[in-house]
Amino acid sequence: MTLFESSIKSLPRLGKGKVRDIYAVGKDKMLIVASDRLSAFDVVLPDPIPDKGRVLNEMANFWFAKLGHVVPNQLTGIDPETVVAENEKPQVRGRSVVVQKLKPLPIEAVVRGYVIGSGWKDYQASGRICGIELPKGLRQAEKLPEPIFTPATKAEEGHDENITFERVEALIGKPLAAKVREVSIRLYKEAAAYAATRGIIIADTKFEFGLDEKNNLVLIDEVLTADSSRFWPADSYRVGLSPPSFDKQYVRDYLESLSWDKTPPAPKLPEDVIARTSQKYRDALERLTGRKLA
Repeated sequence: MTLFESSIKSLPRLGKGKVRDIYAVGKDKMLIVASDRLSAFDVVLPDPIPDKGRVLNEMANFWFAKLGHVVPNQLTGIDPETVVAENEKPQVRGRSVVVQKLKPLPIEAVVRGYVIGSGWKDYQASGRICGIELPKGLRQAEKLPEPIFTPATKAEEGHDENITFERVEALIGKPLAAKVREVSIRLYKEAAAYAATRGIIIADTKFEFGLDEKNNLVLIDEVLTADSSRFWPADSYRVGLSPPSFDKQYVRDYLESLSWDKTPPAPKLPEDVIARTSQKYRDALERLTGRKLA
């Protein structure tokens, strides 16, 4: 299977992330191209997920528009096809955005509404997540009384690490830390309320933020996609079990069944796992937005 990789020559390349490729557009903007790469346990897998980048781009743009009243976002509204050479337009079509160049904050703003994943492991060990004391007796996948802000460090290589709110305050200052927490929880609550009307539970998600030249807080990167969030179909949700999901948890579960030590190189995925994962991404987009991928 051919892995979609951008190879834009008309713009300077700034970087290549686990999923996205970044190019400079002048001095103050960037072109971000979503590839079909998939990372699991912070390792990029050798197999692409067909159309994944297009789904992520469409989903993120849907949420940027829906939540624009809560906090400004990175989008410029510039058509990506206008900033590349004619023969490069197919590379950016449907899978890219032109964004403001901002100063990213060195944290991931994770919000959890349910106790699952690494949060469930932390809770079992200590009764806490990121230093937050939680009620006793919670079961796996149980809804929390209120969503909690559980930040993490942003790792260029290796695994992100959960940190306390006090650590966030030390990194970015108390006023900004308080604002990031407040905005993140509001974004999560509004998104979760909308998703519930579409039969989807957003168990948790992560946001990233940057600052503009006036130090205004701006929502960046991706937002509420199947890569940055845990989506569960409400009709099959049961407390005490790890629910089936519309995100890459399906791939994680498959990888957990192998004797892989979660370090590179990652194992190849079977064709049926690739196909089902691609369909799950499409299903999430269609259910959440009502739109089919063109």
